[in-house]
Amino acid sequence: MQAANETPVIQWSKGDETFNARWVSERHLAVPGKVVLADDTLTADMAYRMACEGTALLWQSDFQNARQLMQALVRRVDKNAEHKREKAAKSGKADVAYPQKFHLYRQAQAQRARILGSILIPFNADYSIPLRRAPDVLAACTEAWGEPQADGPMIVTSLREMMGVVGAYEWRKKGVEVSALGDPPSNRIHPYYGVFSPVRGEYVDLVLKAPLPKACEVNGSAVDVGTGTGVLAAVLAQRWLSNIVATDNDPRALECARFNIQNLGMGKQIKVLEADLFPESKADLVVCNPPWLPGKPTSPIERAIYDENSGMLKAFLAGLAAHLNAGGEGWLILSDLAEHLNLRTREELLGWIEAAGLKVTGRLDAKPKHGKAFDNTDGLFDARCKEMTSLWRLVAA
Repeated sequence: MQAANETPVIQWSKGDETFNARWVSERHLAVPGKVVLADDTLTADMAYRMACEGTALLWQSDFQNARQLMQALVRRVDKNAEHKREKAAKSGKADVAYPQKFHLYRQAQAQRARILGSILIPFNADYSIPLRRAPDVLAACTEAWGEPQADGPMIVTSLREMMGVVGAYEWRKKGVEVSALGDPPSNRIHPYYGVFSPVRGEYVDLVLKAPLPKACEVNGSAVDVGTGTGVLAAVLAQRWLSNIVATDNDPRALECARFNIQNLGMGKQIKVLEADLFPESKADLVVCNPPWLPGKPTSPIERAIYDENSGMLKAFLAGLAAHLNAGGEGWLILSDLAEHLNLRTREELLGWIEAAGLKVTGRLDAKPKHGKAFDNTDGLFDARCKEMTSLWRLVAA
């Protein structure tokens, strides 16, 4: 068995020879146990059957044809999922209650990811791809995986993950416009690979609109716990607060936040610190936007969505009172989607708030505007359409 700290290695055969390469998977997908070489002669139907059986396909031909095969797999996966939904509806088995429905949804998503991740792409140690019509991904891979190792081993990853690396690189270059930060072009946040992008604007707008506690009029001090891209710290700076600490314990997030803060010209107002939740100091305002769903993340990017056993949420509430100045407030930004999925109750949340020696002095709500909230084909639509994002104003009891 491979030790946890060892570099994962993928193995395949060609004729009588056996080859090895470093396996890279940001989603922590297991090293494929069965790998076969694939080229343009492989049909989409055969590729789909092999992928469903757990066989990984190490591509050897034209790169663009690999992308076309990926699209063909997407169509087959989605068609099969639709067939299963129709069959379940006819048999009366579609009416599954939450949270079981949510767990089945996650299982289906994981199965989809496994099948679509079955097309593998080889890389040389310098991040070049030894396939016809392959793109130059050196800059994107360097940003995601670090500097290439000149004398390092060959690398293999899934085409799907490679496309994610390239997509994140382009997204970082372009940036995400955040209206709460003012007028373009000086209102862009540049998310790094593996750091969740502020694409859901309703929670950012809540931080922009919520009334600041009077304590802020003295020192203007604030803390953004789990800052990620730094967007909420930047919004607080936009609201004239001048003594802000932004914390995170993820190296990518810290680098990302520092870049964005400097890029926005807010370096004198905001200090980015590595910390597990709170800094040592107290503040007039402490803001936290923890992951909204209890659950185990399957990749680094999912740590912004899933909070196993609500650990971060509970820890923030438990430590908040001790990190507030007199008259200060804590702002908890949280979606109630977990409540609609029966993963957490409102009573549990209020109980944790009370147990932490806190009380609620107000709440601002906003309806999500993202696409899934209006997509009735989404597997969780009946819960998503009821979702509300709230900013809870908390003070020491």
